Amino acid sequence: MADIKSYRFGPFLVDRQSACLRREGIAVPLRPKSFDVLVYLAQHPGRLVAKAELIDNVWPNVNVTSNSVVQCIKEVRQALQDDSQAIIETVSKRGYLFAPPVIAFDGDGEHASRASTTAIDTDASRALPLPDRPSIAVLPFDNMSGDPDQAHFADGISEDLITGLSRVRWLFVIARNSTFVYRGRAVDIRDIAAKLGVRYVLEGSVRRAGQRLRVSAQLIDAITGGHHWAEQYDRELGDIFAIQDEITSSVIASIQPRLLAAEGVRALSRSPGDLGAWELVARAQTHVWRLTRSDNEAAIEALNRAVDAYPDYAPARSLLGFCLVFSAHNGWIDRGLQAARPHIARAIALDDFDPWAQIALGYWSMMAWRTEESLAAFRRAVSLNPSSAAAHCYLSHGLAFAGRCDEAIVHGKEAIRLSPLDPDTAMFLGGITVANYLAGRYADAFETSEQLLRLRPGFHGAQRLRCASLAQMGRVEEARQSLAAVRLEQPQLSIDWIKSSVPYQTPELMEHFLAGMRKAGLA
Repeated sequence: MADIKSYRFGPFLVDRQSACLRREGIAVPLRPKSFDVLVYLAQHPGRLVAKAELIDNVWPNVNVTSNSVVQCIKEVRQALQDDSQAIIETVSKRGYLFAPPVIAFDGDGEHASRASTTAIDTDASRALPLPDRPSIAVLPFDNMSGDPDQAHFADGISEDLITGLSRVRWLFVIARNSTFVYRGRAVDIRDIAAKLGVRYVLEGSVRRAGQRLRVSAQLIDAITGGHHWAEQYDRELGDIFAIQDEITSSVIASIQPRLLAAEGVRALSRSPGDLGAWELVARAQTHVWRLTRSDNEAAIEALNRAVDAYPDYAPARSLLGFCLVFSAHNGWIDRGLQAARPHIARAIALDDFDPWAQIALGYWSMMAWRTEESLAAFRRAVSLNPSSAAAHCYLSHGLAFAGRCDEAIVHGKEAIRLSPLDPDTAMFLGGITVANYLAGRYADAFETSEQLLRLRPGFHGAQRLRCASLAQMGRVEEARQSLAAVRLEQPQLSIDWIKSSVPYQTPELMEHFLAGMRKAGLA
């Protein structure tokens, strides 16, 4: 294969043969080292490049400080007129991201336009249609260590990611044999996406320095060139399989909410009449985790539309069942549990391996005080997708309402560890708060309820736990004031309503919670 000498992005040409940057054919002055920095970034578009990586590759075997990188980046931005960081984005405390799509080709600048046009036309003719659900290709991770032994580790990371993502039932994942043909090759993300028929690409690299291992990963929208997520994992070498499992689990858990958010934004930008089954589900997902009545109603509306149009689409059935149970839990729909049951049963009949169907079943069973059925369904959801933060979250809830407090906190913390920036983080705290309260750790319960309410101020469950915790801490006047505020939003709140609607699984656990609410003044 001939060496790639040139890169084009927007109006710019990076001509390595003449070591020159050109804008629409006109040379742009740039110091040699700054040009080398630009070349390296252009070779890795859409990927987070750490300062240390730039230093290792642009200044090999030379001692330089990060200030040298900063100065070069400044000069490159000036040459590109990139004051807004639209081309080279600084990722705080991590490195730099070269954002625009890049066309790489052999030859000098005179042949650039013709080469790039040919590449685009050829790709268009080979493009596969996108599936009717989110689609992703996991590229073989680059071994940047110069150590052939690390190639096996890099391949293992990629293979485990493909296997793990394949467990996400709403995701279309390209098989290993189709992506590993790109191993060790310089590739254009858009070209790969067209050939494989995917919207998203996950790529990364592995580097070893002494006893330290660094794994970087990036999630890219290959259609728009948008960069949805990037992370870097630094680990001490030890049990290589344990490190591999930890990193792949974290990556899978981290990108799921990013994919859902991206799909939700795409769906919201289109008319409801134009949306397919998955897009209606994605639209509903943007509302579900806001935990408000109006958002829940909007989600149910979208999901009812999906179920009417696509009655055998399991994800719509399972999420609709979940939302109806959540409405019943909050007192928004009187017959929410009855309405939810047939949707959940149908979802499981359609796809017994869908973790969300099991989560919905577990939630319904918990609200019906069927403790063991509830925990069995939640545990099955975790076994179907151990990297699902949502599955661990709702197992945490089920365990907490059953009084298994320590185990509930373990799973709640696992959900947070798997997806620390998840928009559903508020719910991750819910099971932990219930567990802390029932374990008599009222100050901890108050603190986690406060954290939850900072994320979702209108969530009634957290408001009630805050009241009960304050009262049990002896801060009765604050508890009474808090209760008065809650009743403005939930006027039906009473001891009898809690007994019929809040799923503490035994009379003793229910009485423990009611004791705090009575101290707060609830009758």
